[in-house]
Amino acid sequence: MKLITALRLAATGLSAERVRLNVASMNIANAHVTRTLDGGPYRAKNVVMAASPFEPAFERDLRSALSEWQAPEVIAITDDQSPFHEVYDPTHPDADERGIVRYPNVDVLTEMVDLMAASRAYEANLSVVTITKSMALKTIDILR
Repeated sequence: MKLITALRLAATGLSAERVRLNVASMNIANAHVTRTLDGGPYRAKNVVMAASPFEPAFERDLRSALSEWQAPEVIAITDDQSPFHEVYDPTHPDADERGIVRYPNVDVLTEMVDLMAASRAYEANLSVVTITKSMALKTIDILR
């Protein structure tokens, strides 16, 4: 694999994991928001990712050889359709006529695990970039 190809694969991974980190952070930050601009409680977001064929534009002669490489791609950020958490608290300003407050459908523990997994994947892609850069510099030193 060429060094540029490794860098581009790692860059797509970094970009996808950055989106996962941002969405998980946003979900955690809004875990207790009972009233949004839409009027209801905050609805958790999910990142939908898929593998897409990695075909660098500058390597047209190697497209067939690189067809097995898959790069992560964020397809969409969707709303979680699971039900809101309902808590009886008639003193809450957002309570309905029955005294029920609807809290966001954010599971903080799940979001923390997703945040840790995305962080580890981001670090792994970053180490690929660092090692590839080091290999390129060593190659330049050898060629001198």
